[in-house]
Amino acid sequence: MLNVGDEAPDFELQNQDGEKVSLSDFENEYVVVYFYPRANTPGCTTEACEFRDASNEFEAHDATVLGISDDPISDLEEFADDHDLSFPLLSDEDGTVASAYDSYGEKNMFGNTFDGVFRNSYVVAPDGTIAFVYEGVSPEGHAEEILSDLKAHRESSD
Repeated sequence: MLNVGDEAPDFELQNQDGEKVSLSDFENEYVVVYFYPRANTPGCTTEACEFRDASNEFEAHDATVLGISDDPISDLEEFADDHDLSFPLLSDEDGTVASAYDSYGEKNMFGNTFDGVFRNSYVVAPDGTIAFVYEGVSPEGHAEEILSDLKAHRESSD
């Protein structure tokens, strides 16, 4: 896992609309980089909708949310449309970015072994370093957990 204080690996991926998005596009603001296994599955939908519902609060804390999975762009477009997701969903089909964030590797489900995305999240501080690390998160309540940490962090920095 990356640790608090580490330099966040930069990346450039395509979003659900086929547009390129880079971490460096959000210089000087907080960025929530959350990795999720599969679009339109129950846990991933819960997590994404909680980020959607808290979007005004994230904006109030100068934080942008970026969701990353190894889904193709077409699946991300459908996911965003189905659930009115207003933040970028990024396609990392080969797992390169997820690997750089220690969020991709061998998984085992229903007796099958395969490579996939781990449900981890990182908050990147305005200076480009990792401010918070969340490993193996539970989808329910995760957006609120990050908001609480962001609020406390910002209050202690002011």
